Amino acid sequence: MIYILTGNIRTGKTTALLNWSNARNDVDGLLCPDNEAGKRYFLKVKTKEEFEFEVETEIEAILKIGNFKFLQSAFKKANDYLLLIASETQNLYVIIDELGKLELKNEGLHRAAEKIIPEYEFNKSEHIILVVRDYLLEAVLIKYDISQYVILKKEDLGLLK
Repeated sequence: MIYILTGNIRTGKTTALLNWSNARNDVDGLLCPDNEAGKRYFLKVKTKEEFEFEVETEIEAILKIGNFKFLQSAFKKANDYLLLIASETQNLYVIIDELGKLELKNEGLHRAAEKIIPEYEFNKSEHIILVVRDYLLEAVLIKYDISQYVILKKEDLGLLK
């Protein structure tokens, strides 16, 4: 089953997923919270391992979207991690936070998303939670050919089994 957690920018979607997943041992994936400096980083849900991906300076190959600079190496690591955990059967839920403008341009987490999403669309026993900004929802549905899904608001997370 595909669940899509959607809402406006900066409305607590990632925080809600972090709080929800902290109480479970059957969830893995990647969240993108902000650090103390307001920069986003990747957080592995199960192990709590962190690695940076938003930077100020161009210390290595980067992807730019607007004023934001992201490490290409971090996206490679993130894609590899998502593909690895999606191939394991021990997670009831896999989280991808988030699918947005980069993925719509075949960058960011696109490599993992295009392989993983079809595996979950009709899966009744394992689920994926995609975080998508509300104004990009239709474009993401088209891009990844998603026809079977359930829309979630952050308040709905507690209803998941």
